[in-house]
Amino acid sequence: MSATKTSLTPPDDAVPPVRHPDAPAPGEPLGAHYAQCFGCGTEQPHGLHIDARAGEGVSVTAEFTVRPEHQGAPGLAHGGLLSTAMDEILGSLNWLMHTISVTGRLETDFLQPVPVDSVLYLTARVTARHGRKIYCTATGHIGGPDGPLAVRADALFIEVKVEHFVDHGRKDEIEAAMADPDTVRRARAFEVNP
Repeated sequence: MSATKTSLTPPDDAVPPVRHPDAPAPGEPLGAHYAQCFGCGTEQPHGLHIDARAGEGVSVTAEFTVRPEHQGAPGLAHGGLLSTAMDEILGSLNWLMHTISVTGRLETDFLQPVPVDSVLYLTARVTARHGRKIYCTATGHIGGPDGPLAVRADALFIEVKVEHFVDHGRKDEIEAAMADPDTVRRARAFEVNP
């Protein structure tokens, strides 16, 4: 990607996203893509532990509980942490297309404070594809899917090959992920942004 600002608006000749025929059915949990991931990993004690579920079309949903270790100002979620939650839910969309991609650009709008102990209901969907570019959007509502809108994000993901992670990741962890006998879990380890 160039150093110039990349638009989050798909070009006129972008195409609608296509759900992969082997994608999990709507309502099915996607699970953690990698146990050490700060966003969804089960082995991160202070991680977000976001558990996304497949939605209709190319969309996902999740719930995220803001814990005391997630605060910035006293009693409120840290803004960077909320951006991380949005990046995680947006990255989960890749599994529905069976595409490996990384975050190229993420723009987050904070519409109201999110108190500690709040449950944030996240939804994300892919809006378009153009070559290697994947355009997507997400929202976070407090207290329920129809609760107050607290945060929203638009993102551009860039499709990459697994070599991106091999070339830039830590060798021991890459080798451990590649050696996993579970082919689905092995593939999923490389599905979301590094």
